[in-house]
Amino acid sequence: MIGSGDTGGSGEDLLIARHFAPLATHPGALGLSDDVAVMTPPDNCELVLETDAIVAGMHFFADDPPAAIARKALRINLSDLAAKGARPLGFLLSLALPRRSGRATADAAAAVVVDDAWLAAFAAALGEDASVYGCPLYGGDTVASPGPVMISVTVIGAVPTGTLVKRSGARPGDRVLVTGTIGDAALGLVLRMERAGAEDFGLTAAERDHLLS
Repeated sequence: MIGSGDTGGSGEDLLIARHFAPLATHPGALGLSDDVAVMTPPDNCELVLETDAIVAGMHFFADDPPAAIARKALRINLSDLAAKGARPLGFLLSLALPRRSGRATADAAAAVVVDDAWLAAFAAALGEDASVYGCPLYGGDTVASPGPVMISVTVIGAVPTGTLVKRSGARPGDRVLVTGTIGDAALGLVLRMERAGAEDFGLTAAERDHLLS
């Protein structure tokens, strides 16, 4: 559970109580006070498990808003559940945070400054998404990291028995559905990394803002 990591002591307990305990709304989370959580699967359903991790400097920029980072961490997992035809039941969260705020890393792009304000914004956005998507926090872990921030989310979902949508089940004539516009994220990354050449695309200010976001 969150609270059993290596950062230890009253500081970690305070961090958990202030920012993450309010997200543990399901009784099975045991108020984040135990080493485990308890979940009863819905009747006639199979559990679906999914986990993804994101790392500063690799999957997000150090100066990205913490709210955006939180939503990305949860939603990349929720989207995989949706693709399987499953609904979320809850999630586990593991955070590897710099041992000291602003500690230098080998890559300055990964040097996220994590302070109480950063954690508050991160937890608030995570809680909003958890509420919107019916996916409460069940537990997790916090540890100190000598390197960049790493956020790992494991979601647990449920699907009626025998109805899981597998990748291997695709057939000619099936519909393939996507959200957003294919290529937007790739172009936005180019704009973020190569701002000097962005004018070559002939974008309006609104289009640039959309892609960068």
